[in-house]
Amino acid sequence: MTLDDLRVFAAVCQAGSLSAVARDLSCTQSAVSQHVKRLERELGVSLIERHPRGVVPTHAGRLLRTAVADGLGGIDQAMRRIGELARGAGGSVRVTTGSTSIRHFMSAAVVDFRRSFPQVSLEFQTETSNRSCFDALAAGRVDLAWITLGSQVRGIEQRAVVELPWVLAVADGDPLAARDAIEPADLQDARLIGLPQNSASRSRLDSWLAEYGIRPVFDTSVADWDTAILLAQLGLGHAVVPALPDWQAPGRRGLRLIPVPALPVLTAGWAVRHWDTLPPPARAFADTVARHCARGSAGA
Repeated sequence: MTLDDLRVFAAVCQAGSLSAVARDLSCTQSAVSQHVKRLERELGVSLIERHPRGVVPTHAGRLLRTAVADGLGGIDQAMRRIGELARGAGGSVRVTTGSTSIRHFMSAAVVDFRRSFPQVSLEFQTETSNRSCFDALAAGRVDLAWITLGSQVRGIEQRAVVELPWVLAVADGDPLAARDAIEPADLQDARLIGLPQNSASRSRLDSWLAEYGIRPVFDTSVADWDTAILLAQLGLGHAVVPALPDWQAPGRRGLRLIPVPALPVLTAGWAVRHWDTLPPPARAFADTVARHCARGSAGA
């Protein structure tokens, strides 16, 4: 088998379609199929099942796909670093995260890092869920992923950076604005602005409220925390969101953030394949972000 066979097989598993991979590689579907068949002949087992709407990996295929993701990710990372050494370049740091995380957690760190490492390029890729961030790490497309920390994932190391308590965001004129704290029971009949369904923060919130027997009504859905805050500030609903220091800045007139102390804090931080093999610029960037987050938490 060849590396090309393995790369094509991984792409087929990811896309669930031979024809889609053929289009991406500008080759024929038959050529893609030959890569998979060569692997199947060498291993002596079927790796994919063909269905009317595409293909899915067999049990053996899933085992190989996991191994390929781990192996190719490491190879790609090593090749990139070797290429940078050969060119004498300063290197690059590739980060994946949600659409608003750079603003809330990394803006000051990016400026600080750029001053210290002017020759290192920063590349940011937006993902919509922890799962897609983990996939990007496993495939070697990124060095670092900023995520909402949760259960352990095979082949991924997670490191906590900042803890975020929950608050209820309401407009100044709202009847709840005078409260010093909100209890989970207060949310039972509230019509809330919902965080994205596929986000880890929404999943944690739903799970924790369910432990209190609370099933609030989400009558508005938004794509990110910032939009939820804006709608709450405009008086269009209430939003249960993680508390971030810049939301409580003096310029945030018309907004009240009321603590919900009964809910466990949300923890955010870094995910990587292996900390001990992380390129030095990526490690420096991760440490810079952690340092600025610590300062922000202390100030808040």
